[in-house]
Amino acid sequence: MNNKYIFGGTIIVVFLGLMIYLFTQTNVQYESSFAKVMESGKTVKATGSWVKEKGYQMDKQNKMFSFYIQDENGNEMKVVYKGAMPNNFESSTSVVVTGKYSDGVFYASDILTKCPSKYQEQPVQQAGA
Repeated sequence: MNNKYIFGGTIIVVFLGLMIYLFTQTNVQYESSFAKVMESGKTVKATGSWVKEKGYQMDKQNKMFSFYIQDENGNEMKVVYKGAMPNNFESSTSVVVTGKYSDGVFYASDILTKCPSKYQEQPVQQAGA
């Protein structure tokens, strides 16, 4: 009888621990200032633009993609992503990276690019023209 309570209590504690872990993983904040990204030590979404002058590097053996990103204040940080270069990366106007900053490098788990053609206003055609 006593073992039932211990077993049930263990399941409840494991379940609550798992729920707390999942809740903290989904609460990712957006940061536009890289100074705050570097200080936070948490998983964040950082928004900036690719520094085209510094280019990018693709390590095909290790499947690592790295580049520099700049925020609106001019702060730069190196981003390392394990995976392929995202589509439209070279023509993107803005990049959103999700990950953690550690040891002078932002380790991204996800990269989103904003394509400029999708956000440009399309000309309206006149009826009968």
